[in-house]
Amino acid sequence: MQVSQTLTESEPVVRDWLMKRNCSVSPRQFVCFYLSLALFSLAIATPLFLNGAWLVLPFTGVELMVVAVAFVIHARHAVDYERIRLYRNRLLIEQMNAEVLTQFEFNPRWVRVEAGATPREPLTIVSRGQSVKIGLHLAQHRRRQFAAELQASLRRLA
Repeated sequence: MQVSQTLTESEPVVRDWLMKRNCSVSPRQFVCFYLSLALFSLAIATPLFLNGAWLVLPFTGVELMVVAVAFVIHARHAVDYERIRLYRNRLLIEQMNAEVLTQFEFNPRWVRVEAGATPREPLTIVSRGQSVKIGLHLAQHRRRQFAAELQASLRRLA
């Protein structure tokens, strides 16, 4: 396994797979939802605070902070993806995880695709004792289909 430094675009791609997280909410919708949640919580907490229940307001602040942290963690991973490109002489795997891009390069003639022991486990690319987990963003029922597509494409190159 080698970490590829550059990607030469002059080489023709035999097959290209892009697997992304299922994220149906846009960043703008996320912010609007958070603001509406904050306004609603503060609209309830403020009258209670003014009527003497002073602990409600700090707990509302803590609640909104926890929700904000959860939203930030979600947002960091919302654009995660895996891209697998099959060229005639190499198999390139790009994995974006929390804004960190990792690339792996294999010789496609030496690659083996292994399914996980259970349907929940991702697929594994194995080559010369090295392995990389793939299919992390695929639904369980799509992993077998993707493995079959990848194996068929690899067999055509051999």
